[in-house]
Amino acid sequence: MLSSVLAGFGLGLSLIVAIGAQNLFVLRQGIRREHALAVAAVCAVSDAALIAVGVSGLGAILQAAPWLIGAARWGGAVFLVVYALLAARRALRPTGEALRVEGGQEADGERPAGRTGVATRTRPAPVILTCLALTWLNPHVYLDTVFLLGSVANTHGALRWWFAAGAAAASVVWFVSLAVGARHLGRWLSSPRAWRVLDGIIAVVMLAIAVSLVVG
Repeated sequence: MLSSVLAGFGLGLSLIVAIGAQNLFVLRQGIRREHALAVAAVCAVSDAALIAVGVSGLGAILQAAPWLIGAARWGGAVFLVVYALLAARRALRPTGEALRVEGGQEADGERPAGRTGVATRTRPAPVILTCLALTWLNPHVYLDTVFLLGSVANTHGALRWWFAAGAAAASVVWFVSLAVGARHLGRWLSSPRAWRVLDGIIAVVMLAIAVSLVVG
């Protein structure tokens, strides 16, 4: 049992640690201290659901209907292009993303991230919806989580659900660590110029991922 859990944890962690749209979004929200744990929870729960689909054998349905992956590929590409353009606009035309905070509490009672405060805070709903789109419109999520993890899990026979539990635990550990750890990067983003650089990097990476989806 323990070996299956550890195997699932190791494979799950290896698949989600790579830089991608989802990780960059969690990182950005963590740095902003804006609904970071909620975003991490959405990512972890989504991964757990997809892992369960793969282990239960429902992934065969997706294999029988490849157009679903194609739809996710094109939908994800369009969404990532739009997100990249928004990030590029923030990089080229900053709107007070980062402000220096000398002390005190923010308007909502949260502790400011070092000397970095956020001029305006996004409501939870748009943040969660963006996170869901970045997760469920990414065809790589289905290929890695449903097909690959599901296939490997089923090689463990009766212990496949322990393997799945290990993989799901890896998602929880990674996303929570990323969201919480990103808060410590606030000290490096205490100026509008630093935020412009970050958004510029995000725009380039998102656009590159979108292109990779289109070209297959």
